[in-house]
Amino acid sequence: MALKVYRPTSPGRRGMSGSTFEEITKSKPEKSLLRPLKKKAGRNSQGRITVRHRGGGAKRRFRIIDFKRDKLGVPGRVAAVEYDPNRSARIALIYYADGDKRYILAPLGLKVGDTIKSGEDAELKPGNTLPLKLMPSGTQIYNIELAPGRGGQLVRSAGTAAQLMDKEGGYALIRLPSGEVRRIRSNCMATIGQASNVDHQNIKLGKAGRRHWLGWRPAVRGSAMSPRDHPHGGGEGRSPIGMPGPKTPWGKPALGYRTRRPKASDKMIVKRRGK
Repeated sequence: MALKVYRPTSPGRRGMSGSTFEEITKSKPEKSLLRPLKKKAGRNSQGRITVRHRGGGAKRRFRIIDFKRDKLGVPGRVAAVEYDPNRSARIALIYYADGDKRYILAPLGLKVGDTIKSGEDAELKPGNTLPLKLMPSGTQIYNIELAPGRGGQLVRSAGTAAQLMDKEGGYALIRLPSGEVRRIRSNCMATIGQASNVDHQNIKLGKAGRRHWLGWRPAVRGSAMSPRDHPHGGGEGRSPIGMPGPKTPWGKPALGYRTRRPKASDKMIVKRRGK
């Protein structure tokens, strides 16, 4: 999982880097696990843009990933490690002993021919999924459930791993990659290991066009707009904001202003992320 750098044949190529894809063993995905993926360009069901600066990009098809890992007690063989355009981590195609085929999030170091298993009788090795109550303290984990049976929701992006700190009173203490420590029910499932493609965060896109291929459109500065389009707009030449603090396009404070409502699960946070 190394990075390749390009010869500086143009200003865009200078400093650009990309993945070598040396861990990929199969280029074409499994047809039975593919679904069409329609582009939404940041729009919700009403057709209104709720996520700005999205649109365009390469055509993709969705790979159905088994986040639940509910094939309990059935061993599976790793048939291939594949690229998934919809996520940063690599995925692994698993052939189960009962004939079923599924994609899972591949852990670091998983190779073709390896055996994986889910359930209480699974070994403590990367790629296997067990309840948190059966793992020793200090174990590195990813693809963690927040509620039993719901499937993995936490720690799924490339190179990430959480750590099981302790177990007490039906809950497990988990330190997340952000530094946050939170309680999760000890009968929730998690996968042992670290998510694959650890060099993903070191990739340099190199040019704006490559960002556009990923479906991100240009973000225009508010100060370059007119006053009717943005609170920062207007003025002769390059003008300062001219108001107390930066604002969003809708006039709300942009920095240090809390806009999120507390979630029901916030009471499970033992230590907040950050300083």
